Amino acid sequence: MSEIDELRAVVEKLAARVHALEDQVEIMQLVAQYGPAVDSGSAQATAALWTEDGTFDAVPQLRMRGRGDIVDMVNGGHQSLIRNGCGHVLTVPHIVVDGDEATGRSYALNIRWDADADRFWVARVSANTWRWVRTAQGWRISERVNANLDGTPEHREMLAPPAQPEPPASTSTAAAAGRASA
Repeated sequence: MSEIDELRAVVEKLAARVHALEDQVEIMQLVAQYGPAVDSGSAQATAALWTEDGTFDAVPQLRMRGRGDIVDMVNGGHQSLIRNGCGHVLTVPHIVVDGDEATGRSYALNIRWDADADRFWVARVSANTWRWVRTAQGWRISERVNANLDGTPEHREMLAPPAQPEPPASTSTAAAAGRASA
């Protein structure tokens, strides 16, 4: 391989890594927009984070299908939360990108103002699973499931890392195991 070919290969690898990082940053920015959008009552901006047919399940209270349902949620019952003082704080998600699709998991906190006590309190801590897709407009949420961490095993399991296949035993591992048993 010539020096030019080696440099091309390095540049291609670096370009792929930069593209992967750009995908992750764009998805993180998408998630980071949710709290400010929903808590400012910006219904259209909140809904625009999803695909047209995207879903949002806030287990077990709400099941939203499509942007129209998300707009209705923000313009409906969510208004009383905003008027009373509330903040949706999402943690940085763990993201796995696979081409034009990605999955992830994170926490969300719903923090509310208690005027009588003159303090904020955590009203809800939830597990979130996410599915994102790359669209012509960039990454969008295709599915979000948000479930209270109330001790329900299925909700806690939403945070578990994806199962990884067992790596095959390498020759060096097998040799080391053989030496250890000798």
